[in-house]
Amino acid sequence: MAATSSTLGLALAALAVLLGGAVHGADYVSIPAGKLTSVLSGGSAADVPIALSAFAMRSTPVSNREFQAFIDAHPAWRRGAAPALFADDSYLHRHPLQPMADAVATRPVTSVSWFAAQAFCESEGARLPTWYEWEYVAAADATRTDARRDPAWRAAILAWYGQSSRNAPASIGGAANVYGVRDVHGLIWEWVDDFNALLVSADSRNQGDPDQLQFCGAGAISLQDRDNYAILMRIALLSSLRGADTTDNLGFRCAKPLPKELP
Repeated sequence: MAATSSTLGLALAALAVLLGGAVHGADYVSIPAGKLTSVLSGGSAADVPIALSAFAMRSTPVSNREFQAFIDAHPAWRRGAAPALFADDSYLHRHPLQPMADAVATRPVTSVSWFAAQAFCESEGARLPTWYEWEYVAAADATRTDARRDPAWRAAILAWYGQSSRNAPASIGGAANVYGVRDVHGLIWEWVDDFNALLVSADSRNQGDPDQLQFCGAGAISLQDRDNYAILMRIALLSSLRGADTTDNLGFRCAKPLPKELP
């Protein structure tokens, strides 16, 4: 009976992680399946939209408090303990010491490497979102799933990129978009799983294959798509990084597949 109870407990714990990211009390929201015309495809009318399966995404970026709980449970990812192969010299240099004031604890964690971000996501049964998943969610505003052709919306997003990144980011808690996801724009930059497959090219002849991003180094971006300049800036940053690199305004959020319905 004891062995059976233990097995049941482990199964319930695993189910809780799958359904809700219960390890850190994370709030995942369901993102419906859909199609995306990505900036990676150059923006021409002939581009074939990319089909995305339904998935779940954290409604907010990972906070300082949440990341502190992670490194408390996984000391190998503390500053000074993580191997140089997985984190550069600036890793977590902005992460506050304990105890944290609430105003600091609720800020998004930054100066975190791709390897550390991926390890955090794996600890709650998730992963980093792919670029296409992130771009799909980032295209939405409060009422529309794709607001990218709205000049006012684009201008509001682009204004944030002109601000200095010397100061720590504000606390998490911006307005939710139509999916219920917050702070996709205007707070921090975010890691994606396939960041090293994003290459910048000024030659639009490189476009046309919606499967390019599945292969490391095969993605190409048309810099002529100026309507999406803010998104192109994100790709330019991510494509310049290595997995161990960190920056003062680069954080992350996690994603996971939705449980498949039983027949």
